[in-house]
Amino acid sequence: MDEVDSAIVRHLQEDARQSNREIAEKIGIAPSTCLERTRLLRQRGVIRGYHAEVDLAALNRHVQALVSVQVRPLNRSVIDSFHQWVRHLPEVLTVFGTAGNDDFLVHVAVRDIDHLHAFLVDKLSDRRDIVSFRSSIIYRRDTNNVLDPL
Repeated sequence: MDEVDSAIVRHLQEDARQSNREIAEKIGIAPSTCLERTRLLRQRGVIRGYHAEVDLAALNRHVQALVSVQVRPLNRSVIDSFHQWVRHLPEVLTVFGTAGNDDFLVHVAVRDIDHLHAFLVDKLSDRRDIVSFRSSIIYRRDTNNVLDPL
């Protein structure tokens, strides 16, 4: 990664809908150079895709929470089974496998507190491999979507 590659990545992170020509102009390189560099960044796996940012409130998901989960017995089949199950639940946005006291951190978005409670009691409590969980409500979420690749 050189400065040009970093600039291309940074501009795509800010707004992936920019045209190749717009990015090239901002960086000060030829559009053909920008296009080739972007293609190589995709080939190398640096750029893995382009995504739409969704307003969860517009989807009536006003409450977000992080749920820490411990599963037992702690073996590959239990871990894989829980991971496959939880990642397909409609409330789940992201699943992190973690080290330390908890085995997973699950980011969920639901309509309201009652739906969060139902998710925890009706879905998580129902699994025999979950030995404990605790939830933390997210009051505010700020993201830094632009990472300096250098």
